[in-house]
Amino acid sequence: MRGARFAMFKSILLAFPLFLFSLTNAVADSADDEFLAAREAFRKGDAARLNLAAKRLEQHVMAPYLNYYQLLMRLKDASAAEVRGFIAANAGAYLADRLRADWLRVLGQQQKWDLFLEEYPLLNGIEDAGLSCLALQARMQGNDPGVFQEGRRKWLSGTESAAACKPVFEAMIAAGELKAEDVWSRVRLALELGNLSVARQAAESLPEAQKIGFREVEKVAENPQRFLDAGNASLQGRPERELTMFAIYRLARSQPMGALTYWNRLRPQFSVEEQRYVWGQMAFHAARKHDPVALQWFHEAGDTPMNELQMTWRVRAALRAQDWQQVLSGIAAMPEDLQNQGAWRYWKARGLKANGKTAAANAILAPLSLEHDFYGQLALEELGAVVSNPPSNYEASDDEIRAIRAIPGIQRALTLYRLDLRTEANREWLWASRNFGDEQLLAAAELAKRNNWLDRAINTADKTRSLHDFSLRYPAPHRDLMQAYAQEHELDESWVYGLIRQESRFVQQARSSVGASGLMQLMPSTAKWIASRMGMKHFRQSLVSQIDTNISFGTYYLKYVLDTNDGQPVLATASYNAGPTRARRWKDEKALEGAIYAESIPFTETRGYVQKVMSNASYYANRFGRQVVSLRQRLGTIAAREAKSECQNPDERSPSCDP
Repeated sequence: MRGARFAMFKSILLAFPLFLFSLTNAVADSADDEFLAAREAFRKGDAARLNLAAKRLEQHVMAPYLNYYQLLMRLKDASAAEVRGFIAANAGAYLADRLRADWLRVLGQQQKWDLFLEEYPLLNGIEDAGLSCLALQARMQGNDPGVFQEGRRKWLSGTESAAACKPVFEAMIAAGELKAEDVWSRVRLALELGNLSVARQAAESLPEAQKIGFREVEKVAENPQRFLDAGNASLQGRPERELTMFAIYRLARSQPMGALTYWNRLRPQFSVEEQRYVWGQMAFHAARKHDPVALQWFHEAGDTPMNELQMTWRVRAALRAQDWQQVLSGIAAMPEDLQNQGAWRYWKARGLKANGKTAAANAILAPLSLEHDFYGQLALEELGAVVSNPPSNYEASDDEIRAIRAIPGIQRALTLYRLDLRTEANREWLWASRNFGDEQLLAAAELAKRNNWLDRAINTADKTRSLHDFSLRYPAPHRDLMQAYAQEHELDESWVYGLIRQESRFVQQARSSVGASGLMQLMPSTAKWIASRMGMKHFRQSLVSQIDTNISFGTYYLKYVLDTNDGQPVLATASYNAGPTRARRWKDEKALEGAIYAESIPFTETRGYVQKVMSNASYYANRFGRQVVSLRQRLGTIAAREAKSECQNPDERSPSCDP
C-alpha cells in the first residue's frame, strides 16, 4: 500500500512541472488576449474597455502601452504634469519619446509655443518633417534670426513639405526673404523630381506677372512632344520659357535624341544659363537611358549647378564609357559627404589605378576593404586578397543573453513579435538596441535568433563594428529543403540564400507593397505562371505562403531567369527584381564588367538589390565551405546587347517581361 502511495506521489511530482508550464502558458495566453482586446478598444475609442484592461494588466510587460493608449485618447486635454509624469515613469523607453512627439504635435496645433520650446529639445529620437516645421513656427514667435535660414533649406529641397511649414514659408515671402527667383528655383526642383503637386503649391507664390498656368504644366508632363509640336509658346516671358525647358527634358526621359531635335531648334532663344541648365537635365536622362551622348551633354552643361542624382549619373555614364578621367573629375565635383560614400571611394580608387596611381588608389582601398559590404569586398579583392568571412571572434555568453532579455524594451519587443505586431515590435527593438556596443548587439542578435526572429537577428548583427558573428548575419534556415531544390534546378545554393536574405530576411509572412509574398517574394501573377508551367492543376494563391511551395516556385523561376540570361547571375538577379526585358535592355553595345553593369542599373532599388544579393552570395559560399570564388568573378562580364527583340515567343514569356 505504501509503495502504491509512493508511486502515485512520484507521478504527481513528475507531472507537476508540466502542469505549471501549461498553467503559465494559459495565463500568458489570457493576458495576451486581454492586451489585444485593449488595443482594439483603443482603436475604436472605447475608453471604458481600455481602462478596465489597463487595471487588470497593471503588472503585465505591456502595461506601459495601455497607459500610453489611455493618455493618447485625451492628450488634447491632458495637463503638462500628466504627460511629463508618464515620460518620467518610462524614462529612456520608446513610448516616452513617442508620447512626447505626439504631445508636441498637439502643442503646435494649440499654438502653445512656450511649452513646445521647453519640450522639443528633450525629444530624443523620434522626429519628422512636421515636428521640425512646428519647431520653426515656435522659434519664429521669438524672432529667432536662424529660422529663415533653416526655412530656406527646406524651401529649396524640391520635396513635399509638411503642412506645418506653410506658415514659415508665408512669413518668409512676406518679409522678402523668398523672392521670385527662389520660387522659380523650388518650381524647377520639384519638376525635376516629378513632384507636380509641390511645383503647383510653390507656383502660387509667384508674382502675378509670372504666374504659370498649371494645367499647361500637367499637359506637358503627360505629353511633352505634343506641347513642343504645337509651338505656341512665345518664349518672351519667364513662364513660357520654363514650361518649354520642362517639356524638353521631360521628353528626354524617354527620347533623348528626339528631345535634342527640338532643343537644337529652340535653344538660341534661351540664355546661356538656361541652355546649360537644360543640357544638364537632358544629360541626366540620357545617362539613365544609357545613351552614349550623355557625356557630351554633361560637357555642354558646363558649370551649371547639379543635384546629387545628376552628379552620380555623370560618373556612371563615364564608367560605361570606360572614361576614367571623367570618372575622377565627376567624383571630384561631388560634395564631400557624397564622395565619402563607399561607391565613389571605390570607383575613385579604380580611376586612380587605371591612371597608374596605384599608391593613391591603395590608400583609399585599404580602409574601404575593412567594410563588410559590396564595395568593401571589391576593395579587398583589388588589393589582392580573397573575400572570406572573418571567424566568429565573439560569442555571447548565456549571462549576456539573459541580461539583454531582462531589458524591458526588449521584453516588449519580443512580446509584440509573438503577437504578430511586427511594426511595433521592430520599433521597440530598434529603440532598445540603439546604443548597444558590439557585445550587446551580438547577444541581442542571438536572442532574436533563438526566438526565430531572423530579420532582427540579421539586422542587429549587421551593426557591429569590431566584433562579428557571420553565422548571425547570414543564417541558413530550411537548409535541407533549400539544398534539395537548389540541386534539382542546378542552382548555386549560396546565390539562392543571398537572394532570399535580400528579398525577405527569411520572414515567411513577408508581403511587399505590390503584393509579392513569402521567403522568395513571389508576385501573384508570377506564381500563377509558374504553377501553369509546372503543370499544377489545383493551384491557389494561399499555397505561395507555404515554405515548401514558395522555395519550389522561387527556385524554379530563378532557374528560368538564369537560363534566359545565358547563365549570367547578375542579369538573372536583376531580372528577378525588375523583369527580364529590363535586365537585358540595360546591357551595352559592348561587353561590360559586371560591377559597372550593376552600378549603372537605372532603378535605385534594383541597383542596390543586385549588389547586395551578389555580396550575400559570396559570404554564404564562404560559410558553406564552397570553393572560393571572388566577388568580381561572380559578377563576371556582361555580354554585349543583342539586336533581336525580347519576348518573341508569347508562350515562353515571363510575367515580368515588359509588353
